[in-house]
Amino acid sequence: MACAAHNIASSLRFPDFGPAKVFPKNHLCSGLSSSVSFVGYQKWRWSALSLSHIGEFPVSTRWSFITRASNSSNGDLQGNAFSGSGNGSAKDAEGVAVLVIGGGGREHALCYALKQSPSCDAVFCAPGNAGIDQSGDATCISDLNISDSAAVISFCHMWGVGLVVIGPEAPLVAGLANDLVKAGIPTFGPSAEAAALEGSKDFMKKLCDKYGIPTANYRTFTNPSDAKQYVKEQGAPIVVKADGLAAGKGVIVAMTLEEAYEAIDSMLVNGAFGSAGSRVIIEEFLEGEEASFFALVDGETALPLESAQDHKRVGDGDTGLNTGGMGAYSPAPVLTKELQSAVMESIILPTVKGMATEGCKFVGVLYAGLMIEKKSGLPKLIEYNVRFGDPECQVLMMRLESDLAQVLLAATRGELGRVSLSWSSGPAMVVVMASRGYPGAYEKGTVIKNLEEAELISPMVKIFHAGTAQDSNGNFIASGGRVLGVTAKGKDLEEARARAYDAVEAIDWPEGFCRHDIGWRALKRMPLASR
Repeated sequence: MACAAHNIASSLRFPDFGPAKVFPKNHLCSGLSSSVSFVGYQKWRWSALSLSHIGEFPVSTRWSFITRASNSSNGDLQGNAFSGSGNGSAKDAEGVAVLVIGGGGREHALCYALKQSPSCDAVFCAPGNAGIDQSGDATCISDLNISDSAAVISFCHMWGVGLVVIGPEAPLVAGLANDLVKAGIPTFGPSAEAAALEGSKDFMKKLCDKYGIPTANYRTFTNPSDAKQYVKEQGAPIVVKADGLAAGKGVIVAMTLEEAYEAIDSMLVNGAFGSAGSRVIIEEFLEGEEASFFALVDGETALPLESAQDHKRVGDGDTGLNTGGMGAYSPAPVLTKELQSAVMESIILPTVKGMATEGCKFVGVLYAGLMIEKKSGLPKLIEYNVRFGDPECQVLMMRLESDLAQVLLAATRGELGRVSLSWSSGPAMVVVMASRGYPGAYEKGTVIKNLEEAELISPMVKIFHAGTAQDSNGNFIASGGRVLGVTAKGKDLEEARARAYDAVEAIDWPEGFCRHDIGWRALKRMPLASR
């Protein structure tokens, strides 16, 4: 099986950031107000860094500017400066500067965990969002074009970034990791070739066939008539999937033949998903319970993370349309220790070895969407994602107690065999608040209030921003479908759930909604005495 080819840009053109000069303090701070934090240094009050401002610092002073903000209303920076050896590199300090690529709830959770890492001195997020910026969990670089590898590489060199963590799938499939690694920048995230595990379901299925990885029976089609004939032979229910990336909307569980025919026509005839749907996978319907399994991979070694389970359907009782995820919890009782071992042995490790054999070594996080089959009780692979799940990442990062920066750096160096992970014993739960109408049409720009009050419900509550912006009055407004991930930890799942929903109730957002039954499967498994 040939590995998918990727053409790395033959020439990198670095943007012109303008002449070098040092701004006086008042110039630096004029009109700037949001909280950010360089972990390991001092908390300071600054806006999302603008590349037009960053580039005007001489290299020798980029890491020796004043970093303590006063609490005065004029925003002047005051306090002590720090400096390394004078060459402008964050690596001169004891820790590492990290750039997180992306701007959703997953990326906010990663920034939050990196900020807690003792070895991490600075966290940047590009493009980030208003909530990440205001939370102080990262410095957002809103005008860094993450689809331009040259611009990302230039930023990393400018700020001495020692680790890039790529959150979303699109930059991975486009080859950003290839370009960063070629430029000598440690990068957590697979190459474009390895990202084909998510970028092409046909690629993933063929790998399963070749290396004996359990998955649903399937056939791949480009001709709608042939696809419909196969569906007629197999019967319903049956699953129709677009081969490529379709923003989480390319999977149709057809309960009737007519629904399956309609899905085939929408993809192969009407081009509903463009080139992503020019090839479809027709897959057997598996009955059972879905679960998510995550493993960090360094090319040869796989290190399992804690279990998690999300809720895909938009409505209570798992009703309505599929979404990107309306909530999640960790750990997931359905994934017993025995099942986790079975997943590693039958699915994760054969995938890692198979990819290495194919010349596509995988470095990053493997997110296996699983079905624990009802008839056999054994796990089967539904699909792979090549990045942290969203919203599963939120609960995993809330529970992680290890130094995330060091763990991810170990993965980039092929050293995961030396790593062990530490987790909080208490469960975590995230409830997603979405714009009313999602996953269909929804209104943007609606005002969200009382977020600070909601986080004060408990020290164990954290609100991750997935789709927020700010209006001219400084109010948070909804800018996407899934907007907030209200997350909480507790001594048990009942306590985590109560805290999360108490925080949801404190948020004033009439145009938002959430599911009210997140965690119901896990709670159903709990003994009555402990509930």
